[in-house]
Amino acid sequence: MSLLDQRVAETLSGHGVLAQTVPGFQPRQGQTDMAMAVSQTVQEGGQLVVEAGTGTGKTYAYLVPVLLSGQRALVSTATKALQDQLFSRDIPRLVEVLGLPIRVALLKGRSNYLCLHRMEQARHSPESAQPGAQRALAKIETWAQSTRTGDMAELSGLDERSPLWPLVTSTRDNCLGSTCPRYRACHVNLARKEAMAADVVVINHHLFFADLSVRESGVAELLPTVRVTVFDEAHQLNEIGVNFLGQQLSTVQLHELCRDVLATGLQLARGLVDWQALSAQLEKAARDWRLAAGMHRGSVRLRWTGSQPEGVDAFEWADALQAVSAALLQMQNGLDTVSELAPDFQRLADRTRELSQRSALFAQAPNPEGVRWAEVSAQLRLVEAPLDIAQTFQALTRPLPAKRLPPVDTAVISDSSEEQANALFRNALNALDAPVDHVEGLEWLAPRMADQMDSPPSESSPEQGVGQRAWIFTSATLGDEPSLRWFTEPCGLTSAQVMQVSSPFDYAQQAALYVPPHLPRPGDPGHARQVGQLVMEALAILGGRTLVLTTTLNAMRSIGEQLHSQCDAAMNIEVLVQGQSPKRRLMERFREGGGEGRAGCVLVASASFWEGFDVPGDALQLVVIDKLPFPPPGDPLFEARSQRIEQQGKSAFADHALPEAAVSLKQGAGRLIRSETDRGILVVCDNRLSTMSYGRRLVRGLPAMRRLEDHAAFLDALRQLTTDATSGKA
Repeated sequence: MSLLDQRVAETLSGHGVLAQTVPGFQPRQGQTDMAMAVSQTVQEGGQLVVEAGTGTGKTYAYLVPVLLSGQRALVSTATKALQDQLFSRDIPRLVEVLGLPIRVALLKGRSNYLCLHRMEQARHSPESAQPGAQRALAKIETWAQSTRTGDMAELSGLDERSPLWPLVTSTRDNCLGSTCPRYRACHVNLARKEAMAADVVVINHHLFFADLSVRESGVAELLPTVRVTVFDEAHQLNEIGVNFLGQQLSTVQLHELCRDVLATGLQLARGLVDWQALSAQLEKAARDWRLAAGMHRGSVRLRWTGSQPEGVDAFEWADALQAVSAALLQMQNGLDTVSELAPDFQRLADRTRELSQRSALFAQAPNPEGVRWAEVSAQLRLVEAPLDIAQTFQALTRPLPAKRLPPVDTAVISDSSEEQANALFRNALNALDAPVDHVEGLEWLAPRMADQMDSPPSESSPEQGVGQRAWIFTSATLGDEPSLRWFTEPCGLTSAQVMQVSSPFDYAQQAALYVPPHLPRPGDPGHARQVGQLVMEALAILGGRTLVLTTTLNAMRSIGEQLHSQCDAAMNIEVLVQGQSPKRRLMERFREGGGEGRAGCVLVASASFWEGFDVPGDALQLVVIDKLPFPPPGDPLFEARSQRIEQQGKSAFADHALPEAAVSLKQGAGRLIRSETDRGILVVCDNRLSTMSYGRRLVRGLPAMRRLEDHAAFLDALRQLTTDATSGKA
């Protein structure tokens, strides 16, 4: 056993420093097993995939060996909420308890930071004339004078959906880069500098893939210097990656371009170009283009295998797309005439040119190696993407020949000019065979390079070559069978070491599964109403404490309306429905629960609440899932993947649809039991789970709960939960 292994085992033991100093910490065998596997991977390099059941303590299981190793690390999460938790709570706590001299940095996407230049322009925009906008802008301007990070999460009272948010933040499209008058004070650049100087950097999957796609977030410069990369909530990697690695064009992008051109033109070049006419022309073309896609209820994805999306008139579509291209060309010509006046116009011209190129791409036939679709809602979005991220990740994670950085005079680095520092850094990356497609503002890298040159090889890794990088992927749900092929194959990790760590919870004692035999099949028109009636029966006993997860927005609305109409004042139950308030507010209200004069809660929600919603304790004791979460059969991405699987001689249902449903079902069920003392019931209102042969496979993928065989047993179990909660029994 290596020294690192010994330190990891000691730290996580019953007499270790965590047990002595962290309230509530309990040693878990599964956590230790995972941590030892992570420790081995950190030392030897390679790929490790770990499915860690709920309650394992996977965060500490990977953080403890990574931090104790002394290696430079990148930790990526699927959500900004977990990203903030790692940076603000978990890592600082471990660094303090372990007494480690570690620098930690948080790096988010550009649009999460205040843009000083755009904030100064915001008062000239039409949106700032809306009621309350001036007051909100004044609040932002006051906060801007005191914030060190510029992270918009610090600013309370401004939701991401606010129309002011894009006015005071930047995107890759509208950022001026080094030509910006506020470049030196830019919060994005300051965050990147801190990231390059840190030992541990916390990012999110969206940022990671955005950088792989366009090399603009700073992660491309960060990766070659990182020894260990950890992906938490790794089950989302493939879907997030597919969206970023493809090409997109949307009416939202066109409308935002119109807004920015109009505001900038009127402010900096009024009278030189007819900005109103150019913007109006593109706005009209974008609206007509959206109308050419047809009228649809809700949000739909249209197949696209020919010259236009299915169900769309070919002539109307071609004319509308041609009008968009013509309007973009006119706008580009107008911007070119004033491009020398300000860097803002040059960036807008580049942005218009990029959108023109994308419109030309979507006027051509789809790429047969990928999949193309049109996403139609109030807006229109075109996407052409690869079917998975396997090729990208295979290239990213494959071992490279171990090479050490060439000898460099660190004094020369520290004293060199920015140009020399940039050249030295590029040479160093070239020596590592690392891609350098976009490197900017690297004058601040010299001290970091000097630190690395002076540092001796670590104890656990005497020869830190690129070929020894460690890649760790973990989540509570990565598949429905031991090889975890559902995750590893689309991510190109077929040679990775795979392990499963069981949850420490006693599900047989803590939870029960009920599949109502009397409900109609999910395709029956009365199914949603029957689900709502079952929930009403449960609410009459529990007084709230219920989460209803639906597979469609239509079912969510139907059940939500039914509960609203039937929950009278005497029941003292508050009905919460996804969409009626921001997600964070709904979660906070639900966690408060009932009692002390508050009404009990039932929350009806769809896709975004199936995971990442953590409610330990008595506030949640019943999870109702309306039907098995099979992928929608008409989804173009699902169909394209199914066709590829069938061409390989496999079954699209058994090898694709069923594993997808199993993982989603497991995620939804995971909302129920979040601690050793939780008690609850999972209801799946789909009798296919009991009557179809594949139902056994889906049940095996769930935690080993006891079964409730009939409705009377279900009602008795609900009453027992109420009795236990009233008596305070654990």
